[in-house]
Amino acid sequence: MTYNDTFRDRADRSADAKKKLLDKLKATPKLSEAELAERREARLKKEAEEDEARAAKKAAIEKAKADKLAEEAAAREAEAEAARAAKEKLAKSFAIPSAAEAKAARDARYAARKSRK
Repeated sequence: MTYNDTFRDRADRSADAKKKLLDKLKATPKLSEAELAERREARLKKEAEEDEARAAKKAAIEKAKADKLAEEAAAREAEAEAARAAKEKLAKSFAIPSAAEAKAARDARYAARKSRK
C-alpha cells in the first residue's frame, strides 16, 4: 500500500484476498456422513451428561433446602415447647394453693423455724 493507491487498487486487493479465502475454504475436504454422525452422537452424549449433572445439582439444592426447612421447623417447635413450659411454670407459681397445700407449706416453714432455734 502506498500513498498513490486509488480506490480501485484497494478494492482489487480486497477482492483478491476474499477470493483466496474462498478458494482455501473450498479446498478443505468435506466430512463424510459417518464422521458427521459420530460428531452428532458425541455432542448428544455430552448434552445428556450435562443434563444429568444439572438435574443432580438441582436435586441436591432442593434436598438442602428441604433439610434446612425441616431444621428450622424443629427449632421453632422446640422454642414453642420451651415457651409453653415457661408459661406453665409461671402459671403454677401464681396459682392459688389449696387449703391442704397451704397448711402443709405452713407446717414445713414452722418446722424449719423450730429446727433453727
